[in-house]
Amino acid sequence: MSKFKVVVTDYEFETLAPELEVLKKVDGVEFVPVQCRTEEEVIQAAHDADGLINQYAPISRKVIEALEKCKVISRYGVGVNTIDIEAATEKGIIVGNVTDYCMDEVSDHAFALLMACVRKVVTLNSAVKSGNWDFKVGVPIFRLRGRVLGLVGLGKIPQTLAVKAQAFGIKVVAYDPILPKDVADSLNVELLELNDLCKVSDFISVHAPLIESTRGMVSTEQFNVMKKEAFIINTARGPVIDEKALIEALQAGKIAGAGLDVLEQEPIRSDNPLLQMDNVILNPHIAWYSEEAQLELKRKTAQNVADVLSGFYPTYLVNQDVKDKVNLQEK
Repeated sequence: MSKFKVVVTDYEFETLAPELEVLKKVDGVEFVPVQCRTEEEVIQAAHDADGLINQYAPISRKVIEALEKCKVISRYGVGVNTIDIEAATEKGIIVGNVTDYCMDEVSDHAFALLMACVRKVVTLNSAVKSGNWDFKVGVPIFRLRGRVLGLVGLGKIPQTLAVKAQAFGIKVVAYDPILPKDVADSLNVELLELNDLCKVSDFISVHAPLIESTRGMVSTEQFNVMKKEAFIINTARGPVIDEKALIEALQAGKIAGAGLDVLEQEPIRSDNPLLQMDNVILNPHIAWYSEEAQLELKRKTAQNVADVLSGFYPTYLVNQDVKDKVNLQEK
């Protein structure tokens, strides 16, 4: 008879073998992968689970209140916007994520989108393939060295991006109301208020997590003060940028273009105006991905669950306040 039931609420991976390999090290685990899309489906599949592994399915307050004996919820990824953290903490459920599995991948992808926008790579490729061999299709293009990159959020991923951008001679500024100034100083990054960052930046890269206070934080007010030559990059979460305001800014020529790996609605709707804009590069939420990062993500997500079921706090503990309700050992 199984001692613990672990439910994977939903997943997009071809195999869950790495997760199962990790969880097999815990005595008596029943591993149950399902594909839930709604609250009701999660409740039906996981009401009696001891642990959840989650990707996109909603782990709302309604779901959490229906969990009878859940000890831990671990999410594939850095963001935990699918989980009601407050409700989980109130119920004494530990929430884990994986904060360090794709720092190089996302920072590389953000810089790749930046470079593609600035150097007009996609526009020029399309022109050549349609029979137009003319460099003037890409005019104007400005030199990278000496330009300013503004980072909205200065966590681990944008810190990694800052170092890479500085190697190209780009000055880096950032908006992060939580980060200690000495951390920014150690990276040679100047901290600014959001609107001031938007005014001085030639490129803006969004890295803020999606929480209530960051939803739509880059909107009309910010686009109105950006340079007309500025490009905005988003590899964080789509709703951090007010997409309607972004579309209006692009249509009005208030900014030069955008490189977006994430959108407000994913997959993108076929009638979204961004699909028709030559100065917008769209990717399908892939910045996190490499073969190595995916394997690391899967193992670490499962390890969060294994740690809690073994009597330890996980390495990647999101809701630190839960320690007031749950007495486990530190690893």
